[in-house]
Amino acid sequence: MTAKDVPFTEVIPVEALASRARELGDQLAEEYRGREPVFVGILHGSLPFLSDLIRQVRIPLDVDFLALSRFGEGGKVRIAMDTETSLEGRHVVVVEDIVDTGLTLSYLRRLLETRDVASLATVTLLDKAPRRIVDVPLEYRGFEVGDEFLLGYGLDWEGKYRNLRSIWAVLDLAALQASPGALAEKVFGARGDSLIA
Repeated sequence: MTAKDVPFTEVIPVEALASRARELGDQLAEEYRGREPVFVGILHGSLPFLSDLIRQVRIPLDVDFLALSRFGEGGKVRIAMDTETSLEGRHVVVVEDIVDTGLTLSYLRRLLETRDVASLATVTLLDKAPRRIVDVPLEYRGFEVGDEFLLGYGLDWEGKYRNLRSIWAVLDLAALQASPGALAEKVFGARGDSLIA
């Protein structure tokens, strides 16, 4: 199977991602001026967005990271890596790559609120609103997307494709599973296919 046989489509190009990061960065800088917020990136998917976003927030700020994992049959969420920065009394901005059901973010916000933060807000690159189960606040959002399986710019399939510079929809996941290097071949050329396969 070749890249032409597997249905992929670029849904958010590099330029649109950069432009939206600029807009959100300007908005956050204005709203947090004088408060020195701490941006908490949720690993691993938020890393490209966080990196681009904070360079656009032209005020003093701190950055830290938190990683969550699921375990057990019920898929309970637990902290795999906690922040090193104390969040008590701080203005916390959670940075997510994508919010879909809202279950994980709801858990995370409840957890952070127990740490006596001064304020708490979430900025997500992608809001997959059609999949929402829990109503959870999203104070800042980059793009609202549909129910397609998305890859790139931090979003992955089995750990692969986080390094794509734009966001792609996979319209046939079974085809990607059958030919895991096909999108790499399409984006990076033949050399990319050998890196993924």
